[in-house]
Parts: sequence; structure tokens; C-alpha cells
Amino acid sequence: MSVHDKHLAATDPRFAALIARAKPFVPRSDVPVRPFDALAESIAYQQLSGKAAATIWGRVRALYGKRNWLDPKKVLATPDETLRACGLSGAKTAAFKDLAAKTLDGTVPRSGTALAALSDEEIIERLTAVRGIGRWTVEMLLLFDLGRPDVWPVTDLGVQKGYAKTFGKRKLPKPKELQRIGDKWRPHRSAAAWYFWRALDLAAAGANRSQ
Repeated sequence: MSVHDKHLAATDPRFAALIARAKPFVPRSDVPVRPFDALAESIAYQQLSGKAAATIWGRVRALYGKRNWLDPKKVLATPDETLRACGLSGAKTAAFKDLAAKTLDGTVPRSGTALAALSDEEIIERLTAVRGIGRWTVEMLLLFDLGRPDVWPVTDLGVQKGYAKTFGKRKLPKPKELQRIGDKWRPHRSAAAWYFWRALDLAAAGANRSQ
């Protein structure tokens, strides 16, 4: 059992039971990430189904040829109408352009190495300066792209529901309450969030089998 699983399991037998049933949490820290591309994709995917967002994002990427990484200078020079024609809304187009501008002025680090040198809160402060990028979006980048071990997305509905499911709570916890509750899981709150998402997956799978 991993260090984070041992820590979480020791806090409550119900958490230990969840860990025993769920797919194990394996932090991803070796995935190359470029902040501009990761955030641009997250903007495209906001409030859309995966299939629709993937189609739009594919069109945007196609504007710039077969490049591994997007060039913020080229994005900034792209007419808004061209981006809108790909399926981006006006708000997303403005956010995409603002992301490009803030990458060029240094607010958003240009490389994954530069990003990784910052603390979680420094990254959140810098990236949420971009139009359309909120704390939750940055928390997902910290957790899944940078593999940070102690990310605790208390506003995430899945985490709230998974916590309530695991511990038999009838009401969902408020973000402030969940923030306080999560202190016992430091410094492994990323794993805690992961397992609460898995709690919902397990509940859904069980419901399907019973039908």
C-alpha cells in the first residue's frame, strides 16, 4: 500500500474500505505540460460535452498546422472571427486571446519547468489572472498534469458527493466545511479527492448491476 493510501486509510475505516474497493491513485508527475496549451484546451472544454469540445478543439488546433505546441503570438494574431468559426463562443475567444497575452507578458509561465518551480498557491494566483480561468480549473491542472500531492478542490461537486457517499452524510458539505475536514488528510488531499470521485463511480457501477 502506498504512503498516501496508508495515511488516508488510517484516518477512518470507511476510507480504508473505499481504498480497498477503488482503482488506486497513482500521481502523474512525468507528463510534459505546457501551461498555455493545457489552459487553452481547458477553455475550449468548459461547459461542453467531451465530444463537442474535442471537435471544437480539433478545429482550433488545425488552424496552426501540425505543431506540437501552440504559439501564443500566432493565437493573438488570429482574427476573432476565425476562432469563432471553429466553434468557440465570444467569451471563450476573449479568454483564449487573454491567455495568449498573459503568456507573452510572463504572467503565465511559458514552460512546464517554470510552472513546476512555483508553489500551488503561486500557480493559482498567476493562472486565475487569465480571463475565464477559475481556481477549479487550475486545481485540476495541479492535480492531473503536475501531479501535486496536496490539492483539495472543495468546490468540486464530485468531491462533495463522494465524501457524503463515503461517510453516510445526507447533506453535501459546504466548501468551508470540507476545507476544514480535509485537514486530517494533509499532505495527501489529492489522493483523497481522487478516491471520492471513485466512490461515485463505484456507486454508479453498483446501481447499474442491480438494474
